[in-house]
Amino acid sequence: MHELSLADVPSRIGQELGKSEWITVDQTTIDLFADATHDHQFIHVHPERAAVESPFGGTIAHGFLTLSLLSAMNFSGMPRIREQTMGLNYGLDRVRFMSPVKTGSRVRGRFVLSECQFRGASMLVTTYEVTVEIENESRPALTANWITIIQFDPNDRRNLTPARASCLVYG
Repeated sequence: MHELSLADVPSRIGQELGKSEWITVDQTTIDLFADATHDHQFIHVHPERAAVESPFGGTIAHGFLTLSLLSAMNFSGMPRIREQTMGLNYGLDRVRFMSPVKTGSRVRGRFVLSECQFRGASMLVTTYEVTVEIENESRPALTANWITIIQFDPNDRRNLTPARASCLVYG
């Protein structure tokens, strides 16, 4: 995994910062997610019934399971911000479930930095245009704008020159 300096983040707006490793979405993972969320709809957890009654020819992952894999995808594919002390999910905008993820498929995330904003002395709010691809499929599983917060030591912000801190500033 490569690193990126806090000072370099603003210059990367509009660029793909990373793409994750492939993750296999198997029936065990789907069943565990169903148990955790109490969502046992047959299209997710009953392979025989789903093969006959669903238009997908078998079980599919929950859309929210695919969405929740973003954290793992981020970890495997995104550069580490050198000065980061903690990262937080802030929210998602425009989540769209585009195609079902059939059981046994592999998915990966692609992350394009679309915006960054310094907030206060020790936070950088970043927005990524995320696409979760399904291996060997033309349409993605989902797209979303993912907003995260990078927490860092305020002293690291003082080390940024005005030209290197060209994100929008608020708060």
